[in-house]
Amino acid sequence: MSTKTENTKVSAPIEDRQQLIDYFAGGEKPKERWRIGTEHEKFVFAKSDFHAPSYTEQGGIRDLLDGLTAYGWKPVLEGDNVIALSGPDGTVSLEPAGQLELSGAPLENLHETCNETGRHLEQVKQVGERLGINYLGLGMWPDKTRAELPIMPKGRYEIMLRHMPRVGNLGLDMMLRTCTIQVNLDYASEADMAQKFRVGLALQPLATALFANSPFTEGKPNGFLSFRSNIWSDTDPARTGMLPFVFEDGFGYERYAEYALDVPMYFVYRDGKYIDAAGQSFRDFLKGELPAYPGHKPTIDDWADHLSTAFPEVRLKTFLEMRGADGGRWGRICALPALWVGLLYDQGALDAAWDLVKGWSMEERETLRSSVPKLALAAPLPGGGKLRDIAGEVLDIAASGLNARARFNASGDNESGFLDPLREVVRTGKVPAQVLLDRFNGDWGGDIRRVYEEARF
Repeated sequence: MSTKTENTKVSAPIEDRQQLIDYFAGGEKPKERWRIGTEHEKFVFAKSDFHAPSYTEQGGIRDLLDGLTAYGWKPVLEGDNVIALSGPDGTVSLEPAGQLELSGAPLENLHETCNETGRHLEQVKQVGERLGINYLGLGMWPDKTRAELPIMPKGRYEIMLRHMPRVGNLGLDMMLRTCTIQVNLDYASEADMAQKFRVGLALQPLATALFANSPFTEGKPNGFLSFRSNIWSDTDPARTGMLPFVFEDGFGYERYAEYALDVPMYFVYRDGKYIDAAGQSFRDFLKGELPAYPGHKPTIDDWADHLSTAFPEVRLKTFLEMRGADGGRWGRICALPALWVGLLYDQGALDAAWDLVKGWSMEERETLRSSVPKLALAAPLPGGGKLRDIAGEVLDIAASGLNARARFNASGDNESGFLDPLREVVRTGKVPAQVLLDRFNGDWGGDIRRVYEEARF
């Protein structure tokens, strides 16, 4: 989730609704300036007893952030608390229960992305060695109850934690017990954005399946392969889902702005503090009639904040976010951007991917999305068959896009090798969650603690 930085300057109020639409147009970039921004979260645990460290305890989350400053990271404060770090590799931030996230810098190719990931993991592991902590690459805490988890000192999260139970049954699990890998990608025009958005939404269930990695809840199998994905179906229907309007004729910036205006607000950020506006309307804010902040109109910064509180499977800001994957270890962190860069950053690959999915009805897309959390690659495919039947073809399309990009490292390798972990899933027919379940039911003998060795970084 987004991290605010201290900023005493407030931008001018929005005077024209067109400014909301122009915000998206402002993200347009020519192809040579397209970049890759990769985000990945991980669970922090104490080696001694596997508990999730609090912010303030000795060897806890605050000490972890302090330790990372030795590598040039600069503290980001909220009040007196360090709640994030900024540096050349992007931003290190905290999810609500102390999940540690790297929101990487916008980079030109996947070799740089994977190097960035490697630097970050090496730094956090070195600090972790001194503090007695380590990290799990999973989509959901495998054994923790909500009550066992700490809460980080961020005002945004206080508001969300109060609001979530009003609108869904699993929103607190989303906040406290899940981790993801995401990638942020650019677009050249409104039409380019729309095509990428449609392909991203239609194939997001495939990404969810390939990365499915959350089969345990409170120490036992939960009946799902991606329980994290299932959680989103009962978090808040006003701000989640597959966005049917994206596939309608004429979809563009204005239609997404209309959608975002209908997403209920969480907060207004002023003078370093969060004002609770949960459930209130941004449309009222535009009129200066927001009950939580009467007599004031929003700024573009408020619009950017508000856009970050919508949680569809693909999200538009001044770039597109692919949001369907569970958290995972190093190779999968590199594989997720490889999948989407391959599909979306080469026009031939993008057209081929769209040809594959354009005939699906909205009902078929919704059925696929709702089936994947339990079934992963065995989910029913529109038109018959199973999702696994197109997985290899989609990876071939992604590889063709990466080959066409022709971005090489010092050894002469292009970017297509980063798809290898996904090729292995297709070859074996087993997503990461199924591998873990086999071990839980086999040599682990039902001992969930063994996952701390299996899935650690």
